[in-house]
This record gives sequence, C-alpha cells and structure tokens, in this order.
Amino acid sequence: MPMTEHFTDDPRSNLERMQAGELYVADDPEIVRRQQRAVRLAARYQAAYAEDADAARPVLAELLGSLGEEAHVRPPLYVDYGSNITIGARTFVNYNLTALDVAGVTIGADCQIGPNVQLLTPTHPLEPGPRRDKLEAARPVTIGDNVWLGGGVIVLPGVTIGDDSVVGAGSVVTKDVPAGVVAVGNPARVVRSL
Repeated sequence: MPMTEHFTDDPRSNLERMQAGELYVADDPEIVRRQQRAVRLAARYQAAYAEDADAARPVLAELLGSLGEEAHVRPPLYVDYGSNITIGARTFVNYNLTALDVAGVTIGADCQIGPNVQLLTPTHPLEPGPRRDKLEAARPVTIGDNVWLGGGVIVLPGVTIGDDSVVGAGSVVTKDVPAGVVAVGNPARVVRSL
C-alpha cells in the first residue's frame, strides 16, 4: 500500500514535530544522527565502565541530558537519544535500563531502579493506516524522588510516579501512581499507603 502524506501543510521537520510531542515519522536525518550518537555513547560507556566505573562517568554525562551527583548507572543502558533523560542525585540504576526518551524521561533523586526496567515514552496510532505509515508520537515519563522500581517494571507513556512510592517487580504501570504508596500488578494498582 502506498504511504499517505500526512504533513503536506506542515513546513516543520519530523524532528520539530517530535520535539513538539506531535505525530512524526522517524526518518528525519537529524533524528537518525541523534540516535546514532546515543548508540555510540552508550557503547562507549559500557566499554569504559568495564575498565573503571568512575572513569566512565564523563561518557554517561555526555550521553544524558542531566546526571545528578553520585548517581550511578550500571550498563548496559539502552536509550533512543539519551539527551532527553534526567537522572537525579544519588539515584542508583541497575543493569539493562531501557529508557526510550523520544519525550522526556525524568528520574528523581535518591531513586532505586531495578534491573530490566523499561521507561517508555513512544506511542503509536491505534488505527492501522497511520501505524502502517510509521507515524509515532511520545508522552513524557516522570519518576519522583525516592522512588523504588522493582526489577522488570514497565512504565508506559505519559505516566508519573509520585515521590516515595514503590512499584513491585514485574508491574506494568499504565496510569499515574500517587506519592507514598505501593503499587503492584498488571496493570499496576495501589495496594497500600506508606
């Protein structure tokens, strides 16, 4: 099937539409360049970390939009751009974080992020035609301060997790979680206050 031209009346680039949080197609040369930069820096970070974790920190700081003091990220780390990710001070991120940062991914201070966590900002149309045409968009993910995400937690686009909350291992967070609670399950639901 031929692809429909969705942006004939919009002079902006796909990168500009992406940054505005609107539908776009990820074929913009600048988008591809930024993705390749992230792949290179993530690989450099992993290789440097294997030799000396402290010496690898400047590579991680170059990859990310912001890296708080004493924050620690164990590689491998998988990102779309890296530059749209903020990690707060003293946060610990365990192995295999996937943070697809088409929109902003904010992780607060003093967080504990378990292994194999996924923070996903991209969205795709439900309708088959636009999805076939490779349209996508994104909504930010925000993790408050002092949050613990157990291993394998998946946080979906547009979700905010409030300060001091805990999300149990393997949970799929489909909607906002308030501050100071424990949430578990698929979909995650609040089971108690802290």
